[in-house]
Amino acid sequence: MQNILLPAFYMPPISWFSVFLNPENEIVFEQFENFPKQTYRNRANIYGANGKLSLIIPINHNGKREFKDVEISYREDWRTLHWKSIKTAYQSSPYFEYYEDKFRKIFDLKEKFLLDFNLKGIEVIQQILKTEKAHSLNEEYIKNPESINFREKFSAKLPSEFQMEEYYQTFSDKLGFLEDLSVLDLICNKGPESLVYIKNIKQSY
Repeated sequence: MQNILLPAFYMPPISWFSVFLNPENEIVFEQFENFPKQTYRNRANIYGANGKLSLIIPINHNGKREFKDVEISYREDWRTLHWKSIKTAYQSSPYFEYYEDKFRKIFDLKEKFLLDFNLKGIEVIQQILKTEKAHSLNEEYIKNPESINFREKFSAKLPSEFQMEEYYQTFSDKLGFLEDLSVLDLICNKGPESLVYIKNIKQSY
């Protein structure tokens, strides 16, 4: 077993799940890092009718910087907006209807803290994938941890470092294949085959 220090994301990308669900990896979530902006910690990418669409959770700018203390802002009804965007994007995909009620549970959550929201969302996705991967939270921030450090591994701005095969996506006939979107994209398009697909991803450590 190898210890992996992993950030907890909002409806994480497919590559994240390939690391999280690898049976050789013991997962520790980072909760004490300074909250980095413009990352998957508060955004998820889906495939909309016009291409890649980023769903971003707004946060309260109250000066608290540790990830565990970052609070979600509910000044606007982003949960309804995100769910509407997901329905519009995936209602014609092969499996959306099958998983719709389970995904909906994520948007019924009203957690104060972003970390708690993300962890509960990951729990819902694990139920959909029928997996029960254990994880723990770290107890302090360590700049150079002994664990394999994945805190900066997943970039919302750069191409994915992970190799994954193309699969049919709702709008791929029109706009081509978009890789490494939120795992929601994979589940809506590949359904029960999603777990096998995740396990076949080539990882670059």
